[in-house]
Amino acid sequence: MRHPLHQPEPNILKPGLERNVSLAEATVYGVGIIVGAGIYALIGEVAGIAGNSMWMSFVLAAVVASFTALSYCELSSMFPKSAAEYTYVKNALKSDLAGFLIGWVSIFAAMVGISAVSIGFAGYFSMPFGTPIVLTAVSLIALLTIVNFLGVKESARLNLVFTIIAVLGLVVIIFMALPLFGSVDYFASSQPGLPLPGVFNNVAVAAALIFFAFIGFEDIANISEETVNARHAVPKAILISLAISTILYILVSVSVVSIVPWQELAASTAPISIVAGTILGEPGSLIFCFIALFATASTVLITLVAVSRLIYGMSSDHSLPGIVSRVHSKTKTPFVAIAFTSIIAMLFVFSGSLKQVAFVSNFGVFALFLMVNIAAIVLRFRKPKMKRPFKAPCNIGKLPVFSILGVVTILFMMSRIEPGAALVSLAAILLGIPIYFLMARIR
Repeated sequence: MRHPLHQPEPNILKPGLERNVSLAEATVYGVGIIVGAGIYALIGEVAGIAGNSMWMSFVLAAVVASFTALSYCELSSMFPKSAAEYTYVKNALKSDLAGFLIGWVSIFAAMVGISAVSIGFAGYFSMPFGTPIVLTAVSLIALLTIVNFLGVKESARLNLVFTIIAVLGLVVIIFMALPLFGSVDYFASSQPGLPLPGVFNNVAVAAALIFFAFIGFEDIANISEETVNARHAVPKAILISLAISTILYILVSVSVVSIVPWQELAASTAPISIVAGTILGEPGSLIFCFIALFATASTVLITLVAVSRLIYGMSSDHSLPGIVSRVHSKTKTPFVAIAFTSIIAMLFVFSGSLKQVAFVSNFGVFALFLMVNIAAIVLRFRKPKMKRPFKAPCNIGKLPVFSILGVVTILFMMSRIEPGAALVSLAAILLGIPIYFLMARIR
């Protein structure tokens, strides 16, 4: 996951966007935003839950993601708009509250995602420097907040370089492991002798956690207005990029346990570096530390920029208090929104648990995906004659089977999230309801 944020602001879409993104470019963009900090930060935590069988968790997470991806494919072919989720839910549910909640959930999931990735960064940073995890994570957020405040001009080339580094790092791990494939039992659980239902539960819990690494395929829908033949190209790009990322993830999950016992991965705050160090020695370990630092720091900065601008946009539209739309006179940046984003992200860092923070973020993302799947189902009945260049296969009358499966599997994944994390996330999401009505009264 590199960029989990979407811009649901409906009132003003960018005028005159040039359609110059090809199918190949959209696919590369998709792989770039999917493959990033998530797998570097969380693969050790996943190993601790599922053991050598964690590759099955990646498969399960990919299957769940594919159901929602098919909903995105159909909806993006119907509404090739930049404000993707807002457009889908608005047309399906005809509800301003639902539109507000799309933005609210996006903000919350992204802020907590910043915390999770920052903790992952701190884990890799502590390996060579021995620094405390919480202090390092908070310091990273503070440093990048200053950068954000001073004004950030995002460079597509720089982000491309970070993406290439992150992907090549994973490819190198796979090639290093090839001679060792088949050397371990890839069905071995983290709890030997556990009955089959217990093994499946562990795989499912790990899948609910590593879903964090799959977030990003949906963001392809938000470049629809800049994609050539978007109604056909965007659905293809979503499916192809998700397939490529899934294959890469599964191969990496098999590779790491072929090189290092899952117990060592689970105990490490820098699991990918441990794997590289086993084959390449200390120099290789340090190189992969820096690869992971590039991937995680880049993700934190991008998301800090995006979420602060989303908060600013919603405030400017009077959906959030006006104070958070204040712009600094010198830097011309939304300094209150930036400060608010950073403070909330820092607070979640103090939980000290990467797994718990990632679970909280994932619950918010699952809520977002749940609404998109529901939108796909409702629109089959509300707008049955609307043109659908991509129509999800397997239908019972008007009912889209894969969207139904999307709802069911997302609810199942939400049930696998640890109760404490689920309650925190649910409380934060529900807090959006009274805020919406309060803002509606004072407008």
